[in-house]
Amino acid sequence: MRIGVIGTGRIGTIHANTLSRHRDVGSLILTDTDVSRAQELAHRLGETAAPGVDEIFRWGVDAVVITTATSAHAELIGRAARAGLPVFCEKPIALDLPGTLLAIGEVETAGTILQMGFQRRFDTGYEGAREAVRSGRLGRLHTVRALTSDQAPPPAAWLPLSGGLYRDTLIHDFDVLRWVTGREVVDVYAAGSDAGPAMFREAGDVDTAAVVLTMDDGTLATATATRLNGAGYDVRMELAGELDTVVVGLDDRTPVASTEPTGPPAADKPWPGFLERFGPAYEAELNAFVEVVRGERANPCDGREALQALRISEACELSRRDRRPVAVAELPGGTQNAAM
Repeated sequence: MRIGVIGTGRIGTIHANTLSRHRDVGSLILTDTDVSRAQELAHRLGETAAPGVDEIFRWGVDAVVITTATSAHAELIGRAARAGLPVFCEKPIALDLPGTLLAIGEVETAGTILQMGFQRRFDTGYEGAREAVRSGRLGRLHTVRALTSDQAPPPAAWLPLSGGLYRDTLIHDFDVLRWVTGREVVDVYAAGSDAGPAMFREAGDVDTAAVVLTMDDGTLATATATRLNGAGYDVRMELAGELDTVVVGLDDRTPVASTEPTGPPAADKPWPGFLERFGPAYEAELNAFVEVVRGERANPCDGREALQALRISEACELSRRDRRPVAVAELPGGTQNAAM
């Protein structure tokens, strides 16, 4: 199998490393807008660098992995679909619903594969939480608390391109909330704060956000995020039911400290970022993509799944702006499949 990797930044490099050593992948063709970066990575891995995206398609590949800037995702997905190629793409498909729906339409018209990169679905902790919910161990689920906290903010120049805290960061929580519980979000009430560094206000973004979500079975969920969690990178989900409670992301590297005299000590080596925290999950999702391309398993996260997470993110932006609860049904694209 020959795979084209479009984009060789942080995530692209991780994915290229995973694919380069995969036993079922014969070779890679790498390309990036920074040609020298792609060449350096190709040389290090013993793979081939292409001068541009055109060569990826002209030289011939069996599948494409897209890890470019989000603004290029939809166009590249459509191009791959028209070429009849399976695609793995980092989230989101696009930064708006029309672009997302257009790209999904191209994939469905072509009858090709689009697997989206929501890596938390491949994390051992979230898999355990899903099993706890689906097996009935927790009893009736009544409360879910999710959080994503970055240790340090991203570069100021990147903020206007990110889509904002809901679309860029909390979208992971929204996707995994659906995946773990098997339920849909009915409505949201969102708030955000830009009281931190001025670069967030200048980008029209917030540095901290909180959302209350109501699920279709009455379960209540909260999701919070911040770019300014100095203690370390912190991603957790707590699920409370009538019979039991479980938590994802609580281990000896969780950047929290107890004020109780008998509480656990602070982490010696708190997680510094998402690449370290979710390293095994990133590898697992690429291994799954190879299996999907080979016809050995069903697609674990298709474009319609990504669409639903984006609809929740869009509802949050609308709620924050209008200072009101927003029904997710107000957003287009909601007649398709629920979480798998």
